[in-house]
Amino acid sequence: MYIKVRVKTGQRKESVERVSPVSFKISVKEKPEKNLANQRVLQIVAECLRVPIKKIKIISGHHSPSKLLSIID
Repeated sequence: MYIKVRVKTGQRKESVERVSPVSFKISVKEKPEKNLANQRVLQIVAECLRVPIKKIKIISGHHSPSKLLSIID
């Protein structure tokens, strides 16, 4: 299963908006340095979908606000 995520980093408040069943808009407090924001995005998606974080990987968009995540069953 693929999930599309649009991320805003360095925000004062964290928020999650589910745009569609396979699309999210996420704001995180972490800066886009040392992979901190990407790790937080993975944690948030894992909590929302109730999936272990080990089963979620970033397929594309490591350095971009638009990311494509893969969830392995």
